[in-house]
Amino acid sequence: MTGAAATLVGSLAAAPDAGRRPVIAPFTGEVIYDLPLSTEHDVELTAARARAAQVAWAALPSARRSAILLRFHDIVLARREEILDLVQLETGKARRDANEEVLDVCINARHYARDIARLMRPRRVRGAFPLLVGTEVVRHPVGLVGVISPWNYPLTLAAGDSIPALLAGNAVIVKPDVQTTLTALWVRQRLLDAGVPPDVFAVVSGEGPVIGPALIDVVDHVNFTGSTQTGRVVAERCARRLIPCTLELGGKNAMIIRADADPVRAAAIAERACFANSGQLCISMERIYVHEGLAGAFLQEFAQRARSMTMVPHVGWGASIGSLISQAQVDRFVAHVEDAVARGARVVTGGHARPDVGPFYVEPTILTDVDETMLVCRTETFGPLVSVYPVASDDEAIERANDTSYGLNAAVITRDRGTGATLARRLRTGSVNINEGYASSWASVRAPTGGWADSGLGSRHGDEAVHAVTRVQNISTQRAFGFDPQFGMSDERWGGTLAAAIGLIKKIGLK
Repeated sequence: MTGAAATLVGSLAAAPDAGRRPVIAPFTGEVIYDLPLSTEHDVELTAARARAAQVAWAALPSARRSAILLRFHDIVLARREEILDLVQLETGKARRDANEEVLDVCINARHYARDIARLMRPRRVRGAFPLLVGTEVVRHPVGLVGVISPWNYPLTLAAGDSIPALLAGNAVIVKPDVQTTLTALWVRQRLLDAGVPPDVFAVVSGEGPVIGPALIDVVDHVNFTGSTQTGRVVAERCARRLIPCTLELGGKNAMIIRADADPVRAAAIAERACFANSGQLCISMERIYVHEGLAGAFLQEFAQRARSMTMVPHVGWGASIGSLISQAQVDRFVAHVEDAVARGARVVTGGHARPDVGPFYVEPTILTDVDETMLVCRTETFGPLVSVYPVASDDEAIERANDTSYGLNAAVITRDRGTGATLARRLRTGSVNINEGYASSWASVRAPTGGWADSGLGSRHGDEAVHAVTRVQNISTQRAFGFDPQFGMSDERWGGTLAAAIGLIKKIGLK
């Protein structure tokens, strides 16, 4: 372990005699370092310190917190190469995919730092009766936010959910995946460099089933990104404590390629949409419904692009596709391919593990002739594996795209953007990209994005990301008269007077 890594590990919320777990470099399979593991007691102590520090943090003017997060934005950009190295080391992803994380974090920091004053400003609304009642809506931070982040986007998902929470005046504890704890610790150090007090942002480590419940039990809101199965467990535990949670879960996302699309352009979009981050992306495409008149030309171009993707198993630029994260992900990929082939699917290109490149590499893979009997038809692979289905019409494409228990992301590829927007509204997903796969909706951080159905609860981005980690308070002042009988009226006469007033308010057009 390098000196820089040792310094980061030293800031982890874990006892000096903590148990340890080896962390493997996906590029090589070699041990990078031994990760100290936090205990439930460590989580409790961290939460206590965070709650104490949060009071002063919340008391700062929002402009002070904004200035700190804008400094964080600048520090991340200035040290971009450093964090790209670290993300690649821990995840094995291609550098171009790691770079997307840097851009994403900076976009989030800039947006929320400049918008938080509006989002937290008290807002006057019309009271029960004009002039007689004045009402103000006030937002307060919930207090302590727990972020449980996965390994696939360790920078984006450790920092992205934390930024609006911090700016709203909350303290944050992040529990990253054990594979990507160094990245979360790097985020913490850069936040401290920018001016965030040490106990306001903390990192705990450990396996999800052990430390995850301990974290949920000490925070006031949970942001979780991961599988639908685990998301249900998180939601149930939060429900027992009556605390809110934001969940982004699994997806089996569909791309629709209309008959009017340019097959070459469609293939270029599909390459990124399906194979970015080696397919280890909740919002990547695993199903493509292409008009039958375009299917041949599209598949030819798409397969050629997949075959041309480069695998370079080292930290640095040059690769267009990276490694999977672990042997477990390789096994899942291989099982899905073998099951599909055994049941009659055809491999257009790819389909194999590539241990000659690196221990967890697999080929970008395209299947056709996939049917309902196959695992890959409905089960998320979370790897560079996509099934292509010819369809006869837009209506068939919409029907088949919606035939899933998930509802996270979708895409429509067309020359006719008006028709594309009409089709998008028929898709039952939290986000839809027209002539893109995922980046357009994800990077538009002023708009909320989240999953429907089995893909999650709540939204990240947009105003909703701040609203989720605040408590709303209604402060109403009775300026004159009251709701009890006035002017010596009886209850009956006063009741009639109030009813008449309500009718008049509607008649003159007030809400």
